[in-house]
Amino acid sequence: MAHELTGYLVDAAVGTIRDHADELTGLDQAIGDGDHGINMKRGFDAIAETPEIKTLPLGDALQKAGMTLVMKVGGASGPLYGSLLMAMGKAVAGDPAAGDQVQAMLVEGIAAVKKRGKSDAGEKTMLDVLVPVGETLSSSLSRRLSPAETIANLRAAADAALERTKGMKATKGRASFLGDRSIGHIDPGARSSQLLLHAACDAVAGVLRS
Repeated sequence: MAHELTGYLVDAAVGTIRDHADELTGLDQAIGDGDHGINMKRGFDAIAETPEIKTLPLGDALQKAGMTLVMKVGGASGPLYGSLLMAMGKAVAGDPAAGDQVQAMLVEGIAAVKKRGKSDAGEKTMLDVLVPVGETLSSSLSRRLSPAETIANLRAAADAALERTKGMKATKGRASFLGDRSIGHIDPGARSSQLLLHAACDAVAGVLRS
């Protein structure tokens, strides 16, 4: 099941970034360097071109994918997403599809992004999706919701969190140079995080159905 999940995750993540690369670039042109979609597509294309990743156990696959992003993606996206995936991979111990295991992975991944970016939720970054999603997962597990209910909650949390970035003032990265003019725009890093969260949910749902 673990190897099957790895394959589903890679395919879903690569597919969603390729499908939305132009949109991500457009969002970044409004408040950043204008290269987020280009950079993310370059990184996930490199993951797709490393077929052995799909044959690895999930922890090893995440670490290799994270290192690939660090090496292939320019700007802040590579180090941040690379740190996220590598930390999540190192946290894998046991059934990677189990709720408590996913929670532990997210906790470590979010901590790594905070450390690398010297940032936290509320600063109009990818953390403004990741942190609420982590909190929603913790709440869903404590309420002993079904996997289907948990996945639905995570999707809804990511969508709502993304929309909230529109009203935020950026205080990190190139967008922070705009000050109040960054308000009214969705953060591109938050959008890519929301897209990848949906892709991960699709992958887990696919494994559960198989």
